[in-house]
Amino acid sequence: METWFIIVTTLSIAFLVRPFLRHLSAASGPRIPPGPLVLPIIGSLVWLRKSFFDIELIIRSLHAKHGPMVALHVGSRPMIFVSSRSLAHEALIQNGAVFADRPPAPPTSRIVSCDQHNISSAFYGPTWRTLRRNLTAEILYPSRIKSFSQARKWVLGILLDRLASAGPATAVQAVDHFQYAMFGLLALMCFGDRLDERQIKEVEAAQRALLLSGRRLSVINFWPRVGKILFRRRWEEFEKKRRHESEVLIPLIRARSEARSKNNSRTDNVVCYVDTLLNLELQEEGGKRKLTEAEIVTNCSEFLNGGTDTTATALEWIMANIVKHPAIQERLYEEIREAVGRDAADVEEEDLQRLPYLKAVVLEGLRRHPPGHFVLPHAVSEDTELGGFRVPKQGSLNFMVADMGWDPAVWEDPMEFRPERFLASGGAAEAFDITGTREIKMMPFGAGRRMCPGYALALLHLEYYVANLVWAFEWKAAKGEEVDLSEKQEFTVVMKNPLQAVVSWRLK
Repeated sequence: METWFIIVTTLSIAFLVRPFLRHLSAASGPRIPPGPLVLPIIGSLVWLRKSFFDIELIIRSLHAKHGPMVALHVGSRPMIFVSSRSLAHEALIQNGAVFADRPPAPPTSRIVSCDQHNISSAFYGPTWRTLRRNLTAEILYPSRIKSFSQARKWVLGILLDRLASAGPATAVQAVDHFQYAMFGLLALMCFGDRLDERQIKEVEAAQRALLLSGRRLSVINFWPRVGKILFRRRWEEFEKKRRHESEVLIPLIRARSEARSKNNSRTDNVVCYVDTLLNLELQEEGGKRKLTEAEIVTNCSEFLNGGTDTTATALEWIMANIVKHPAIQERLYEEIREAVGRDAADVEEEDLQRLPYLKAVVLEGLRRHPPGHFVLPHAVSEDTELGGFRVPKQGSLNFMVADMGWDPAVWEDPMEFRPERFLASGGAAEAFDITGTREIKMMPFGAGRRMCPGYALALLHLEYYVANLVWAFEWKAAKGEEVDLSEKQEFTVVMKNPLQAVVSWRLK
């Protein structure tokens, strides 16, 4: 038996009785959802030894046994998992204010988020509203999104050149180029300047190293005091990665700040995300204050990570299915040719509204392969009830995104990739509410008040790049290979075997 296991168990044994007493005191009212019976400390360690997909499969088996709400105990807080679309709608839409909070961040997340001072982790309240309103009104407003159209075209040129550089008969690992292109685009939107390849790779490497370091500290997240002693070197390495990220991002932030203060003439009039953060003020008990430099780093990092990995992952899944199903690729190409004309150099953003099959392909990709199988954990502002069970304030609530999009009660043959699901009779576009306001059929971006604020931008990026990738190239699987749609968990749920495709310029 490992030494650290013995130490943790010994130090924690005094606390074993308290959870059982809490359970008994709550027996007279609604109980928390059912789940496996585990000892609070030992059981938590068992879960930590499982991989992501092991836990996901276990949760599905628990749902099959106990119903749409089950609970696991990892650490001192119960984690409740919801697979029902109707219960998700009841919680996130009908009772959105009650279920819009976030649980306290574990130690690694608390450092990365500057004590929960970013949009995704902030508690439901004035700080969260200010940060989210700033992003949606200043960067994600439709006219502001349109102002970055030339940036998207610039990134498209880079992406096409990188894909074509391998030659017409050589397979390329597409996701590497998708990741680079999306990160370059988000970096421009964040810092207002076109970063060169060295800068893009430096920023991306710093952020990825920090995320990887944080993932290695799961034990510390559940037992901070003991974990920091037992895994001191890992913790020190994590703090070092955080400092390095700041050292990489702060010069870019300061350069933008200096350019604004000097009122230098610029090549564009586009307002970037850093501009808005430099102007932002938070309302706190002592009055208003500007964001600290560390908080600006945190929100820039969130913006870059949130818009890159999820979009690049979704783009790879969509293109993998386009390669796997040549008939879908041919139908999509013909739709584009009819809409833009045979001699068009590329697909403009204005053309996207005339491409219903394209929109159906993108929606089907998000339904069948959501980049995250769970949304970020929710918390309730007070003990409440859902589905006949108690949801305690000190717990977390997790919604199973993938399972909702694969529900056979809504989707016929849900594991098949079939874009026609999203088309009305005759092939016209059928209105689909991705926000789940009326009914949740799938929720790749979440739902309700904590829904991803960048969902419209993500859909635009996916539609624009899928259309142009199919318009520019014919995509085929590498010779002698099949497209493997197996999954694995990284920062998002990615292809276990990344897409290897041969791309050939089309003769229009």
